[in-house]
Amino acid sequence: MRSPGSADQSISLLYVDDEPALLEIGKAFLERSAGIRVDTEETAIDALRLLETQSYDAIVSDYQMPEMDGIAFLRVLRGRGDSTPFIIFTGKGLEDVVIEAFEAGADFYIQKGGDPKSQFAELERKVRRAVDLHRAESAIRESEEKYRLIAENTADTIWIADLNLKIQYISPSV
Repeated sequence: MRSPGSADQSISLLYVDDEPALLEIGKAFLERSAGIRVDTEETAIDALRLLETQSYDAIVSDYQMPEMDGIAFLRVLRGRGDSTPFIIFTGKGLEDVVIEAFEAGADFYIQKGGDPKSQFAELERKVRRAVDLHRAESAIRESEEKYRLIAENTADTIWIADLNLKIQYISPSV
């Protein structure tokens, strides 16, 4: 995975679905978009094995798959502390599945169906949005950490006050 703010803004995507034809169509469509590289797996188990050695900017997963469904796959990732943007892309449009996906930590939920070109265009937009948000959040966290370390390790006194001159922060050097 590239660091936020890096000059390389390409997107690496893992696409998991038990329908090989859909994987092939999705990979072809998404890779035609500038800057998206797609790896595919047919099961969540295989995807988990791949994720032991490879990282991605985003993951797209079907819901209903053999061995492990997409939400169980997401829960395993979140349980490992993996915050990679995750999009459920499925034919299941049941309200309880949608709620369960978001409660498990999905970033987006897209229902398959209709015109493949428009559904993959929507998927591309959601992938880009999820990755952009994740990169921005990572950049903010890195910036906050950098300034926290500066404030905690400087010999100078740093203090921050609000508009009413109420002190909000004083560095540990005081």
